[in-house]
Amino acid sequence: IQKLCDRVASSTLLDDRRDAVRALKSLSKKYRLEVGIQAMEHLIHVLQTDRSDSEIIGYALDTLYNVISNDLEEEEQEENVPKQVDDLGSQFTEIFIKQQENVTLLLTLVEEFDFHVRWPGVKLLTSLLKQQGPQVQQIILVSPMGVSRLMDLLADSREVIRNDGVLLLQQLTKSNAAIQKIVAFENAFERLLDIITEEGNSDGGIVVEDCLLLLQNLLKNNNSNQNFFKEGSYIQRMKPWFEVGDDNCGWSAQKVTNLHLMLQLVRVLVSPTNPPGATSSCQKAMFHCGLLQQLCTILMATGVPADILTETINTVSEVIRGCQMNQDYFASVNAPSNPPRPAIVVLLMSMVNERQPFVLRCAVLYCFQCFLYKNQKGQGEIVSTLLPSTIDATGNSVSAGQLLCGGLFSTDSLSNWCAAVALAHALQENATLKEQLLRVQLATSIGNPPVSLLQQCTNILSQGSKVQTRVGLLMLLCTWLSNCSIAVTHFLHNPANIPFLTGQIAENLGEEEQLVQGLCALLLGISIYYNDNSLENYRKEKLKQLIEKRIGRENFIEKLGFISKHELYSRAAQKPQPSFSSPDHMMFDHEFTKLVKELEGVISKAIYKSSEEDKKEEEVKKTLEQHDNIVTHYKKVIREQDQELEELKQRINTLTSQNEQLQATVTQQVSQIQQHKDQYNLLKVQLGKDTQHHNSHSDTFQMNGIQMEEVSKLKEELEEWKSKHELLQGQLREKDSVIEKLKSSQLEVGTTEETSKSGGLENNNELQKELEMLRTQIQLQSAEISKLQIENQKLQVMAPNTSADPVLGDSGATAANNSELEGRLEQEIKELKSEVKALSEEKESLKQHLDSSSSTVAILQDEKSKLQQEVAESKKEQDDLLVLLADQDQKLSALKIKLKDLGVPVEDEDDIESGDQGDEDEDGDEEEQD
Repeated sequence: IQKLCDRVASSTLLDDRRDAVRALKSLSKKYRLEVGIQAMEHLIHVLQTDRSDSEIIGYALDTLYNVISNDLEEEEQEENVPKQVDDLGSQFTEIFIKQQENVTLLLTLVEEFDFHVRWPGVKLLTSLLKQQGPQVQQIILVSPMGVSRLMDLLADSREVIRNDGVLLLQQLTKSNAAIQKIVAFENAFERLLDIITEEGNSDGGIVVEDCLLLLQNLLKNNNSNQNFFKEGSYIQRMKPWFEVGDDNCGWSAQKVTNLHLMLQLVRVLVSPTNPPGATSSCQKAMFHCGLLQQLCTILMATGVPADILTETINTVSEVIRGCQMNQDYFASVNAPSNPPRPAIVVLLMSMVNERQPFVLRCAVLYCFQCFLYKNQKGQGEIVSTLLPSTIDATGNSVSAGQLLCGGLFSTDSLSNWCAAVALAHALQENATLKEQLLRVQLATSIGNPPVSLLQQCTNILSQGSKVQTRVGLLMLLCTWLSNCSIAVTHFLHNPANIPFLTGQIAENLGEEEQLVQGLCALLLGISIYYNDNSLENYRKEKLKQLIEKRIGRENFIEKLGFISKHELYSRAAQKPQPSFSSPDHMMFDHEFTKLVKELEGVISKAIYKSSEEDKKEEEVKKTLEQHDNIVTHYKKVIREQDQELEELKQRINTLTSQNEQLQATVTQQVSQIQQHKDQYNLLKVQLGKDTQHHNSHSDTFQMNGIQMEEVSKLKEELEEWKSKHELLQGQLREKDSVIEKLKSSQLEVGTTEETSKSGGLENNNELQKELEMLRTQIQLQSAEISKLQIENQKLQVMAPNTSADPVLGDSGATAANNSELEGRLEQEIKELKSEVKALSEEKESLKQHLDSSSSTVAILQDEKSKLQQEVAESKKEQDDLLVLLADQDQKLSALKIKLKDLGVPVEDEDDIESGDQGDEDEDGDEEEQD
């Protein structure tokens, strides 16, 4: 190993180093410690320096994996041989990660696409995370894009790398909320669900199992990821996982494992430990997408393995817990039997059946508890099945209440306990049902009168049955009597109950009976605290005196404390689901532990209170009740007044709206009447005028009509001339721009050849032609203007004649119109004259432009002649240079011939450099020859 390490460190050839690393890899499995100590530094150096060769990198990564990983060692470990190097992997991992650059280097290698680099890199990183998880997680978290680079493994087309990438992410996301969030937001849910679908959902192999474990890591106790999962509509994609056929026989072990994990994943989203709001939204989503319905079909299906059925019951329990909508749906589910029975009844039959597995019975109890949790409607339905009016006399169908009573009084102690707890949950925080349950009568045996359910429970207690049965019945009685004075009165009415309780508490029994003593003390305390003093013999004060004489206050408080000090009590208080290792440990219910916490301190205070304090308390209670009654009375009055106010407001609103509508209609009608009046008056006036002046108006309209036509024609002609004038101005502007371009081109001609100059002359000729055209157009325009002036004079002559006509009635108005027209015409003529002047001025400026351009052309011609002379001189100089070069070539060839004759080696012409360097070499050769 030492020689191989030296070769890796000192060999210059890559092949030698590669062979040495390959040899180290083969030795690393057997001689793990030696290779790890001697070669690790060299292998890391190889990773840093030989990145270009994928083969040596692959060998180095495999060697490091063999050294660091404990998996191989565990496989080869014999049973009898103790582990000598148990923490060897973690020690080597510590050495490797001491330099954080090593982990970042490994991350860059994992990015390589080459299979021989990427795969061993993934395995090594997974092994590092297994050995020193938190430290490696921290390094990856702080390295830039560390987690994102590892997420790319899920998109690898090679299944081996993708599957190992899932295992790597499992280790990476363990107990690290920050990394879990990054992985989730890198689209992990989408990719993992796609893989599960591709692999065939629950029918898939171990890859599905690994994906589900990774999903659990991401979602468990991570509220933000759970919310992201729900918001991303990924709950809907879970529904196909639970599609089972009619024939469910022969499920593979892998399918059972996959389904188990899938059900656990659903439970993670609706766990009672999650925030209530998040759990509620997930429960609703599961109902709306049909996931709950799918789980209920598995629940009622035949041939489903027992452990899957148990887990499905637990899952359904948490999906419906505290969600009214889901609880109502579950109540409506029927088993596919003939006749169909409610699912609740079928499940309760399993719970009170002692032949069913213990775990399944616990699951059914949990399901029943979750169904009744915060569900007063469900509680009422269960209790109603026990009441005399609703019991089915024919006995064809079994109700939930009958099953619970049957379980309560069966010979199986576990059934007694489960039924008692289930019935206690039906009464939880529901005072009306506690009172109703007092009406339940049981027929114990033929010929004897029926006994109340409360009496039967106390009878069984006094018979000295099993501890589990007594604990269950005492929990039921405590729940029933708490916060229900009528139930306490019924309990105290039986003269045997108080002596039994005091006798149980006063005795010094073994450890097993201590729990029963504590519960008896709690029941007696409830009987005192919730006592309304309606029975003279069992008033609060008398019961306290009884405790003082028979038991002693301190002893009573000590016995009461046995409950909360019990180990099984603290276990039950942790979570709602009943989880017990064996049936013997099934003693306490989670909801009952809450009741004990609530009542323990209150009862302790109540025992020590004197009669005066009790009286004061009662007085305070009475005054409070009176106050409450007064408050409720006033609340009712206020509600009634509020209703009356609302009704009055509505009436006022309707009346105001009607009033507004009526006012609007009145104003409309008034305005219409006014309009009709105005129209009538106008018509009257118009008719009078028309009859008087009909003839005179017709004549004047004719004359004015003729004159107006002529004026309009003149206006149209003026508009035409204006447009023509504008066109001419536009043309002049274009010519100006052409002249400007010519100027610029003439300036450039100074540095160009003859072609541009000749072009400039041609442009000048074109300009002259266009100027001639413009002159002719101006002349035509001036002739037309003179014509217009003549026509205008004629009109002026006509105007006074028309005004002097005696027939016209409105001669003054027409004269005024004519004068206005004349003024307008004169103004327009003046404007045309000014425009003509402007055109003539522009013409003069164009002439000046032409003159300047002709002068520039002359200058350009002079410059052209100068340039021609310079070109001729340069040609002469070039001819002279060519002659000189020819002479030099002749001299060079003569010199080469001489050198060859003398035996000196001469280079070919292709190798000799051209230009000045060649001339210098030639001069040197001439000097040597001389």
